Amino acid sequence: MRALICAIVVALGLAGYPANAQTNPAAFWKAVQANCDATAKKPPGDTGRRIAQTAIDEFKLFDGHEIDAGGRLFHFGLTEAEHEEDDGGKPPAILGHAGWQQVMKYWRALYGNDPGDKLEVRGYRDASNFTPETQASVLLRTTATRLLKAADTEQDPVQREILREAAIRAAVIDTPWSAAFVSYVIGQSGVTANAFHFSNAHRTYIYDAFAVSADELSHQAGNPLYRACPVATTKPRPGDLICEQREPTLADVNDKDVRERIRQELDGKSETHSVRRTHCEVVARIDARARRMYTIGGNVAQSITARQLYLRRNLKFPAAQKGRCGGSNRWALELPAAKAPRQPSKCSLNDKKWFVLLQVR
Repeated sequence: MRALICAIVVALGLAGYPANAQTNPAAFWKAVQANCDATAKKPPGDTGRRIAQTAIDEFKLFDGHEIDAGGRLFHFGLTEAEHEEDDGGKPPAILGHAGWQQVMKYWRALYGNDPGDKLEVRGYRDASNFTPETQASVLLRTTATRLLKAADTEQDPVQREILREAAIRAAVIDTPWSAAFVSYVIGQSGVTANAFHFSNAHRTYIYDAFAVSADELSHQAGNPLYRACPVATTKPRPGDLICEQREPTLADVNDKDVRERIRQELDGKSETHSVRRTHCEVVARIDARARRMYTIGGNVAQSITARQLYLRRNLKFPAAQKGRCGGSNRWALELPAAKAPRQPSKCSLNDKKWFVLLQVR
């Protein structure tokens, strides 16, 4: 009888816990962390390994940049607007090796073979024929489709093709494509739309993952690919995504408070997504012996970039990735008068506002 009563008490406690966790931030994140920790103890599954390997394959194909754990760019690879890294004097280029063609592959996977209406081309009023640099100008916008239609009015087929390629390169440069890259990698790994919201904006699947973390507490999550986990207290695994936020108004807000802001927005069923400027990269490899993590992201310095990041002894990720610049006395070149001196502590290209790990469930 005593055992039966204990079982009923435990069952009632478990049944009531998710509701409490949804309204109590500390309880919510404690429960989420428990789910994250339980998964992190397992080796990565087939899906996570495929996502990681697809990202690595795309990086190798693109031959992009490489950043070491100190935050230094030590290999400058192909960029989005280039035909090849060095095409001067070479025989005819092999189609598919151009940086802009690679990026268009990601857009076509997201929007179909004619994504021109989704790609933006920007200009500034009178900028093409105005020489003084201090003149303020109005931002102008159009679509790649409109530019391509203008190019198609050219009668000479050679000139027409040059103009079309120039239009596509302009659109690739002017339209952020890092989320399209992540979407392509995940789609190529066999993940379907019922498990991942393919999007041109990282915030789409970031908010989705936060919703999954909440839904799991009431056993309503279904089969989405990712949950949102605290970034500094969860061991990353291949196939996970690590994300930063770049909101100017949140520059001094810590990662915990940013996560709580998103939780509150979802908890209130609000349509507001205030954390909009974001960037995510694929966790490609964990080097446990060296305590390093490798991530791969698109549109990082106009390329696909592999980044090496520090891990703690427990293989968890320290959100602060400080560089070793040697102090401000190492930099002697004067800055323009309007520029504030840069802080030596911010010299690392890895020192970002990392705030959440999207974990493959």
